[in-house]
This record gives sequence, structure tokens and C-alpha cells, in this order.
Amino acid sequence: MSGAPARGGLQVSDPEPGIRLLTIDRPGRRNALDRATYAALGAALAEADRDAGVRAVVLTGAGGCFTAGNDIADFRDVESKDAATEGDSPGLTFLRALRACAKPVVAAVEGHAVGIGVTLLLHCDLAYAGAGARFRLPFTALGLSPEGGSSHLLPLVAGTKRAAELLLLGEPFTAEAAREAGLVNAVVAEGAALETALDRARALAALPPASIAATKRALRRGLDAAVDRTLAEEAEVFHALRRGPEAQAAFARFLAR
Repeated sequence: MSGAPARGGLQVSDPEPGIRLLTIDRPGRRNALDRATYAALGAALAEADRDAGVRAVVLTGAGGCFTAGNDIADFRDVESKDAATEGDSPGLTFLRALRACAKPVVAAVEGHAVGIGVTLLLHCDLAYAGAGARFRLPFTALGLSPEGGSSHLLPLVAGTKRAAELLLLGEPFTAEAAREAGLVNAVVAEGAALETALDRARALAALPPASIAATKRALRRGLDAAVDRTLAEEAEVFHALRRGPEAQAAFARFLAR
């Protein structure tokens, strides 16, 4: 496997020809995503998209954990630039890069997938979860609102009642429940998600790339405008709530644990 040392909390490697592997690697924070990691992910996706030798991208987390979501420490900075209305937050910039990637993206989920660690799956083409994976969308518990286009996409894949249950209550749910909600394609043996994702990426890489790209565009064509609008509207509300007293108190309690 070729690759380079982790930068910005991300390992980038090519496990075999045609496959680019992106591994979130912040073990001390359960692979939580901070500004540097978001930037590294966005840059790595853009680079994979430009590289004609890359046919498929696999996204996973190191150490048996996908990602604990956004690094809550970043949310305490109420005056940070990502709260400004004139620019996208690092998380939104990453999600736009994920949506813009013309290459198929396959996610491999083990351990924890929290917040944006769940909503980003809505933008991956395929996703597989180990049987022991645990998911959560804890936005309301943190005084926040849905992000990542989830208020539009989750009802489409899970149904309105299930989406409301997951987003309003924000309770943990299992890998099987994630499959039933349409967040992952299949649940595999614990520890086998990456192997499965690489196998599916290998199958994609063997197919004509122009056909894969055209099919991916066709699948998303009817959604792009609505998702782009939702991403922007969600971000505005999310960051207004993030700066508010309820959310800041929730972050303080979380960090004090």
C-alpha cells in the first residue's frame, strides 16, 4: 500500500491501482473532524477527482472508528470565521467537495458515526457498516439543527417518520437500523466494512469510467438544486444556533465530561 504520513488528521493512500483510500486519523479525538481535517478531506477529494488514474475513492476512519463528528472544541469559538455569513464553514466546504466529486465514493463505517459522520453518508455513492457500528444524529441535544442536507435527503431515503425520529430525538441507533433507513447499503461482519468497501471500489474501478461518471451524474441530476439550497439554508440556521446560549452550554457540558 502506497501512501504518506497523516496530514491534517487524514491519511491518503493507494491500496491498489485505481483506488484512493482516505482514512480519518485523529485517534485522540475518536476521529472527530476539526478545521484542518475538513480542509484535508476537501483537498484530497479534489485531487482524487483530478487524477485520471483514480477510478474510485474509499472513505473510512482509523482505529475501528469512523468519526465522532465535528470536533466540539471548534464550536466553542463563537467568533470564528466559519460563523461569518460571507463564507462557507469548513464542514460545508468539505460536503460541497464530496458532492462535487465525479468519482464514486464508497464509505466504510466501523465504531462510532456521529453527526456529520452520519450525514456525509447521504452524499457517498455506496456505504457499508460493520455490525458493531453505532450511529447518532445528536443535533437537538446539542442545541443545534440538522446539517449536511439531511433535512432534505434523509426523509427521501428513510421516510418522513423515521427521519423525524432520527433527527428530532437524536438517539443512538444500530448498523441494522442505519441500513433500514437507507444510510448504508449493507451491514457486514464487525471489522469487515473496509474490506467490503474496497471490494466494491475494485468492482467500480474495473468498469468504464465515462459510464460510471455519467451514471453518477444522472442519479443526482434531479437532486442537485434542492440539495445545494438545503445545504446553504441549513448552514445559516445551524451556525446561528451554534452561537446561541443553549448550544454553548451544551458544548461546555460535553467538554467537561
